[in-house]
Amino acid sequence: MNIRQATRSYERWLRGCTRVIESELRSKHEQMREDLLLFFRGTFYRWAQVWPEQCRDLSRAPKILAVGDLHVGSFGTWRDLEGRLAWGVDDFDDSYPLPYTNDLVRLAASVKILIDSEKLTIKLKDGCNAILEGYEQTLKNGGCPIVLAEHETNLQKLGIEAFKPPEDFWEKLDELPTVRQGLPADCNRALREMLPDRKLKYKVVHREAGMGSLGQERFVALAWWQGGFIAREAKATTPSSCAWLHGHLGHQQSYYERIMDSALRSHDAYQKVVGRWIVRRLSPESNPIELSDLPAKREEDTLLHAMGSEAANVHLGSHAQFKNVLKDLRRRKANWLRTAAKDMAKCVERDWKDYKRG
Repeated sequence: MNIRQATRSYERWLRGCTRVIESELRSKHEQMREDLLLFFRGTFYRWAQVWPEQCRDLSRAPKILAVGDLHVGSFGTWRDLEGRLAWGVDDFDDSYPLPYTNDLVRLAASVKILIDSEKLTIKLKDGCNAILEGYEQTLKNGGCPIVLAEHETNLQKLGIEAFKPPEDFWEKLDELPTVRQGLPADCNRALREMLPDRKLKYKVVHREAGMGSLGQERFVALAWWQGGFIAREAKATTPSSCAWLHGHLGHQQSYYERIMDSALRSHDAYQKVVGRWIVRRLSPESNPIELSDLPAKREEDTLLHAMGSEAANVHLGSHAQFKNVLKDLRRRKANWLRTAAKDMAKCVERDWKDYKRG
């Protein structure tokens, strides 16, 4: 199966899982043709298909409940129960029981692609070493949730001086097209359930976001409450792309809630699976963080160390495999992650060139 055949097969399967917005799917394909990184982020289904063949030894590593589609853009911030700013993985759409190596290789492959496009300046060897050091250190320590204090100096945990909040966040959200009809009743109930007052009046807008999930239904309830805007987003959940790969039908479960609850983190109190919807709070501080959102002055090795550490925080939710993962790590050659990242980045680029011709 080549990339075009895989894409057609996956999208047929996806339509059997959820309602697909075809115009957004067409937009996704256009963006994927234009940019290698966007292609990488939009085709985890292909990664899941190719990775076990390309990295056979790594695919036999101990299995944990993995993020699946982990990459440099998979991280964001939120406020925890105590109002503290927390940072970590914020997208578990493709979580699935996988070898722990999958997440590390995919994260490192995204680093390789960003280095090649000159969006990261770190050397791949140093980047892979930082990821592995953060990962192994956090496993040995039994986990270390990443909570950021209010003062900018404490953002040094991520190797940056400050976050750049999205400009005109509320204005842009308020300008999105209002949903007049077609809002699923269970989605409306899920949004209302997550608001601070169920009698609160709100409007629902349609939002396009993400890359892997572009084309899936996504609605935002926007309200004025006690002096300012608040928002809750509901996104339709679907099974991981790995379910497609293994021939499972569309009604197979999503692991989203399970991995979110089991990960060692200071949890987002406003993120919850309600029926077939994942609902979360939206705000300038509860948002994914793209590399372009970070200041140009940053310590990339520290940032990648933190990403490796956060991968371990997620993997530690699979308690029974903790010792087996550490044992497997110790037996691997020093350059295993760099080699696998280069091989998989090359596979992704080859597929991208084939995809653009199609």
